[in-house]
Amino acid sequence: MSKAFTKETDDEDEEQQAPALQLPLGSKNYITPAGYKRLKDELDMLWKVERPALVQTITWAASNGDRSENGDYIYGKKRLREIDKRIRFLAKRLENSEVIDPEQRTNCDQVFFGATVTVCGSDGAGRTYCIVGVDEANAGRGLISWVSPLARALLKAREADVINLRLPNGVEELEVVEVVYRSISLDD
Repeated sequence: MSKAFTKETDDEDEEQQAPALQLPLGSKNYITPAGYKRLKDELDMLWKVERPALVQTITWAASNGDRSENGDYIYGKKRLREIDKRIRFLAKRLENSEVIDPEQRTNCDQVFFGATVTVCGSDGAGRTYCIVGVDEANAGRGLISWVSPLARALLKAREADVINLRLPNGVEELEVVEVVYRSISLDD
């Protein structure tokens, strides 16, 4: 079918993102202040720097004549569509965000969004995880999304609680060693 007869909607922006970036239906987009700033900075950079420079390049390429074989023009238009799609996605994400600062939560011994949790597995090794928004998650750095199975298993747990984490190869018991609320850094 010709692309001319297909309908593009804003809903496709979120559908084409990785499944890990999708929010449960009807839920808010919880995010830390650092995560919100990172998304806002990316949106500003795309909108104020990258897009205007690209539009200028496309305008120059279009003035060169035959657009059908003009690589600068063809690539530029394709990249412009990608940037506009990302801008729409970021604007929608930021609009639906609820910023929650972990440092504001005091005297709380339960695991909620923004908690930094240290757990001990059956192997005796301690691991620390920060529960963050879906756009901030980076499992390699211990930043897990609040919708991840591990975070959902940890929610509402307290220090010394033992939780069961369902894994593809069985169930792992994790003991909650420490729950703290502090500033979470997303920098590498």
